[in-house]
Amino acid sequence: RVFITENEVNFLAFPQVAKSIVIFGAGYGWDSLSRSEWLSNIPIYYWGDIDTHGFAILSDLRKYFSHVRSFLMDMETLTQHRYIWGREDTPSSAQLSRLEEDEQHLFNCLRDNAIQNNLRLEQEHIGYQWMLDRVKQLG
Repeated sequence: RVFITENEVNFLAFPQVAKSIVIFGAGYGWDSLSRSEWLSNIPIYYWGDIDTHGFAILSDLRKYFSHVRSFLMDMETLTQHRYIWGREDTPSSAQLSRLEEDEQHLFNCLRDNAIQNNLRLEQEHIGYQWMLDRVKQLG
């Protein structure tokens, strides 16, 4: 399986996981990765910031690999890290068509300021043990 992370620190600190690799993402620049046909047949987990652009990047990645699953981009992770919430300077108001129901709900909450204005949780602030526990849950 493949884990894609958008933050260099997370990429460098990601634990060794059996039969897995970690890719340091490129934001919205998925064109070169899209030519990697071998990615079409293996599980891919995308870990981006919990903000509107994180979900936009996830949606964009699914243009190329529809089977991508989000990782640590959920309401529970967001609420458990309330003490380190930040502010998204330029939120996206895009209509995203490639999100799963729970992802779309969270994106809508962020986009519509339903929880807090311009809410953002940067992935590098998520607790390391929280991340390790979630990796273990994947099996």
